[in-house]
Amino acid sequence: MTILPCCNASLEPVLRPQSRVSNELQFLGWNVPPDQIQYIPEHWLTQLEPPASMHYMLAILYTFLFFASTIGNGLVLWVFMSAKSLRTPSNIFVLNLAFLDFIMCAKAPIFIYNSFHRGFALGNTWCQIFAAIGSYSGIGAGMLNAAIGYDRYNVITKPMNRSMTMTKSIIMNLLIWLYCTPWVIMPLTGFWDRFVPEGYLTSCTFDYLTDNFDTRLFVGTIFFCSFVCPTSMIVYYYSQIVGHVFSHEKALREQAKKMNVESLRSNVDKSKETAEIRIAKAAITICFLFFVSWTPYGVMSLIGAFGDKSLLTPGVTMIPACTCKMVACVDPFVYAISHPRYRAELQKRCPWLAIKEKSTEASTAGSTTTEQQQTTAA
Repeated sequence: MTILPCCNASLEPVLRPQSRVSNELQFLGWNVPPDQIQYIPEHWLTQLEPPASMHYMLAILYTFLFFASTIGNGLVLWVFMSAKSLRTPSNIFVLNLAFLDFIMCAKAPIFIYNSFHRGFALGNTWCQIFAAIGSYSGIGAGMLNAAIGYDRYNVITKPMNRSMTMTKSIIMNLLIWLYCTPWVIMPLTGFWDRFVPEGYLTSCTFDYLTDNFDTRLFVGTIFFCSFVCPTSMIVYYYSQIVGHVFSHEKALREQAKKMNVESLRSNVDKSKETAEIRIAKAAITICFLFFVSWTPYGVMSLIGAFGDKSLLTPGVTMIPACTCKMVACVDPFVYAISHPRYRAELQKRCPWLAIKEKSTEASTAGSTTTEQQQTTAA
């Protein structure tokens, strides 16, 4: 029997592929070529191979997610790019988020192929591609949700001082991509950490399991920069929005009561306010989905780097990986439900969808949306 030397003394020696199958037990990596085994964290090589049915079930799930994301985000990209009324500075953030959600699930065929072959079938090169796309889409989605929160905060709490121009919006979106790039390049080149297979060895991410200081520092840093920072901004901006809406409504009711009138709002003001609030609700929902879907993954990586690694079984780690993909499928449908301009434009292009959306007062309802004058101001 041949064994692979183990750099972590706390783990059992790792069997080479040809020695990883017995009459009773079969370990993860049993079908991995010898030249590829070096890329797999030793933690996974000590885990038992899951039943083939689990691989196939996940492959079917990812196939569904792939088509749902492609259709949903594809529609968002098509409508937002083709509709002139939606080409506003604020909607650049929505467009960018839809693109990141699109590529998040566009890499699903890699996972599906690996799953039907029960492991690390496509090898390290495709693993690096899978993880790089996932890093861009995951970190970028967090920062974009924070940027959307910032934009909604300005539109709703400072309606007379809308500073978002097309130039500023494009610069902010480019900066978000630049912000994500180091977290992709460093593990991709091996400069700091590395991209490795995880769970059933069918998906890949940054290494959060190697027991050394550099790995722990990387995990702690990326957790703070890509999760804590955007989440803190999201919580701040939306708490300010909620506080402003409640205080504003209270002030209007009190003033109307003093003047013996039912409401101080005109019909146009009511329509505009309704559109803004609907868009804010959509943004809050998407940010909530981001938090719910990425928190398990963040907690899992912290456990791998700083906690009890025995808690991280292959099956357990596949759950956060799935939730991250699911949110990329749900986002476009949240906008389809809550974004009035998007619904109206989609209704024009796909009347067979039977979307019942009143013709929006496009000139008055700000979209995730700044006024059209801001576009020309850029």
